[in-house]
Amino acid sequence: MTEAGRRVSTLGTLLHDTARRLADVGIDDPRLEADVLWMTALDIDRAELYARLHDAPAEAQAASAEALTARRLRREPLAYVTGTREFYGLDLTIRPGVLVPRPDTETLVDEAIAVLAHRAEPASAIADIGCGSGAIAVALAASVPRVRVHAVDRSPTAVALTRANARRHGLGARVHVHAGDLTAPLPERVDLIAANLPYVRSDELPTLEPEVSVFEPAEALDGGADGLDLVRRLLHEAPGHLNPGAAVLLELDPRQFEAAHEIAAEAMPDARARSVRDLAGRERVLVLETPA
Repeated sequence: MTEAGRRVSTLGTLLHDTARRLADVGIDDPRLEADVLWMTALDIDRAELYARLHDAPAEAQAASAEALTARRLRREPLAYVTGTREFYGLDLTIRPGVLVPRPDTETLVDEAIAVLAHRAEPASAIADIGCGSGAIAVALAASVPRVRVHAVDRSPTAVALTRANARRHGLGARVHVHAGDLTAPLPERVDLIAANLPYVRSDELPTLEPEVSVFEPAEALDGGADGLDLVRRLLHEAPGHLNPGAAVLLELDPRQFEAAHEIAAEAMPDARARSVRDLAGRERVLVLETPA
């Protein structure tokens, strides 16, 4: 490249070009994502990124940004490309093989914290069933002092990543990670179960955006014919693992609440059921509270 070419290829110009290419393949918020890709390639924050708009990146830096951009242009999730995702104010390590945490799941964490705060006695132990990256388990451990958090997943990738994210935030001593199926590995009764289990209907998986249908693990998404296969199993297992006055919180598709209420009425007939809406006003979390 000539010296004149280098002067033209400033960071600002390259950011604009990256955003255009992302927009061309249908990615939402292309400028925001372009910023994130270049921040990752340059290992800088947004303030420094914008302070350097008139600078020309080194060839190695530009090559790194191009490699990251190429992955995103193939519609690989941004969290897999950058290796990180913010959830509940925490930076989590994310890698292929686990579900990328969604903002909707923060509603589940909010409600779990509220339920625990209103208990007559402080909770001693809680569980995150189907922990994935550990987003729920780590967020709850960070927000609820002294409680033991049992995080369970049958995926070896999820188990390893949850342990890594707990250690990353200094919570390894309180987040106990178990490999296994649903409640089977729980070593004690708990005061709350929080779960974001697979709840996408099998026939809907191919219709989802490529980031989900192509790249995210099907076992973390596919909930069977009605999307409630694992929810159904968990609700029937849960009573044998709960202390008196405990609660079960489930993230669901808004269309599933009627069916989920019917399952809960059969599996946990003594529990009081209610739903919590997300920031968009949609039913998102089913809460089942058992008698004390």
